[in-house]
Amino acid sequence: MELYGAEVVPVTGGSRTLKDAVNEALRHWSSDFETTHYLLGSALGPSPYPDMVRYFQSVIGQEVAEQIEERSLDVEAMIACVGGGSNAIGFFEPFLERSSPRLIGVEAGGRGRQTGEHAARMNGAGELGILQGYKSLFLLDSDGQVQPTHSISAGLDYPGIGPQLAHLGATGRVEFLSASDEQALDALKFFARNEGVLFALESAHAGAAALELAPQLSPDRTLIVNMSGRGEKDLFLTAPAFKGEQWRNFLYQEAQSHE
Repeated sequence: MELYGAEVVPVTGGSRTLKDAVNEALRHWSSDFETTHYLLGSALGPSPYPDMVRYFQSVIGQEVAEQIEERSLDVEAMIACVGGGSNAIGFFEPFLERSSPRLIGVEAGGRGRQTGEHAARMNGAGELGILQGYKSLFLLDSDGQVQPTHSISAGLDYPGIGPQLAHLGATGRVEFLSASDEQALDALKFFARNEGVLFALESAHAGAAALELAPQLSPDRTLIVNMSGRGEKDLFLTAPAFKGEQWRNFLYQEAQSHE
């Protein structure tokens, strides 16, 4: 980003996750309206951001719809990971008014179901609230304060979900599942070894759900997984998870060589 000319400001407060980055961006914008403008890449925030992001991201779904028609695919389900929900809402957008295929969003199951161990808001854990300028479902405590979250994937480590996806979940058009950190890592390895593609950790959650669903279907049915990012960006997360001791030794040797 810096090579392209951007100024990148790391977040040092709070849990240093996406929630805190959004808080800092809003704080900076609100103190200097004349020289800054707030931009949000996820399907969150006050109107018109959810509509804008859904519209711009819908190119994903439009290309998928064209390829389904070109190849005459019999699609059982379309599966996407869901943090805030930008890739999912764009992927699903052309199919929202149809009764099929199934649309499945996969949240971060993290390390477990206890507070602070996951970032899964749907299927009962989320509470209605208002945060960062929008009303949706959030992980909140009994006092309405935002709970800590966890996911091995930075893009899913967020306490809220886009309001449009929350509504689609409530009406039943979008089904919601969750995948744990371990399941996402297993899916990452599976698709790398068998398909030659390296999923981002976020997308690997969707891949994990596909691996669970695929054995239940006949061979002529199709599952489409939205690979919303590539895994090279996650090197500093996946390397210690897969090769902990060797990775630490490598980093130590690199640091020594630079000294």
